[in-house]
Amino acid sequence: MPVFVTGASGFLGGRLTEMLALAGEQVTVLARPTSDLRHLSGLAGVRVVLGDLTENAAVAEAARGATHIFHCAATSTDWAPMEVFLQSNVTGTETLLAAAQQVPCLERFIHVSTTDVYGYPAIPCPETGALLDVGLPYNRTKILAEQTVWQSSRNRLPVTVVRPATIYGPRGKAFVKDIADLLRVRQMVHIGGGQARGGFLYVDNAVDAMIAAARSPQTEGQAYNLTDGTGVNWKMYVAALADGLGCKPPWINLPYRAAMAIASAMEAPYHCFRKLPGRPMLTRHAVSLLGRDQEFPSDKARVEFGFTPRVSFEEGISRSLAWLKGLNPA
Repeated sequence: MPVFVTGASGFLGGRLTEMLALAGEQVTVLARPTSDLRHLSGLAGVRVVLGDLTENAAVAEAARGATHIFHCAATSTDWAPMEVFLQSNVTGTETLLAAAQQVPCLERFIHVSTTDVYGYPAIPCPETGALLDVGLPYNRTKILAEQTVWQSSRNRLPVTVVRPATIYGPRGKAFVKDIADLLRVRQMVHIGGGQARGGFLYVDNAVDAMIAAARSPQTEGQAYNLTDGTGVNWKMYVAALADGLGCKPPWINLPYRAAMAIASAMEAPYHCFRKLPGRPMLTRHAVSLLGRDQEFPSDKARVEFGFTPRVSFEEGISRSLAWLKGLNPA
């Protein structure tokens, strides 16, 4: 199937592009001239269109002839100006949807959303849960992006939305490299003793789910939570990384409410003084992810298109550690 993938220079989009190309699919990716695409070097069948997701002509060229579009590109960091989130997550999605509407052969538009759209509830909800804006930039802009996708669905664009929780694996930044870096300098923090389940989803399992959803006629017009369903909590996950790296586990533990108060206080100067360099040591977004149960049920994906994680947690950690050690040889 001729495929267009956004976000191919990133973690999920990059792995999706790799796996599609290795399976013999024709893949087009959109990338800025400055993007690092070394992970795609040597792959046959990958066409690169230079441009930005907000550039109409470049997006239209990349989408031309695609039967499937996978929208993986997003700003997902826990700290950046709201303007960055809006430009990437909302404007970029609007531009892509406009181009998709003009592709006559398009069979499916797969939009990668996030379980963050539920607003970090105390109890993880199924796909029927309401989308809740809690005022955090990533949460807010991913809700806005989803709303534009559903509007296009009502205008007869064949849409499927996937809402992954915590994706990890080789080339993962936030939940692999950043945590490893914090462990090495003894600055990793547990929230609530690390007892909250992480909702972990190995990157290859995420890709398998996206491809299966794209090919299933039953998934059109539907949304799906995605987790591996391991029940692993943050204490177990971080301990596995620390053990594999030869680091000590975190020594800092903050109750959830105290952590949220500290994060709010740390963010305050950056909100007051927009040009203040750097970033807070702790953010409300990070506290929400580490301190709230992320094990959102993915039964719907298992029933409706047969999602079955093929890479176990143990194997996923092993592969992640191998990648980390390659970046930082002992």
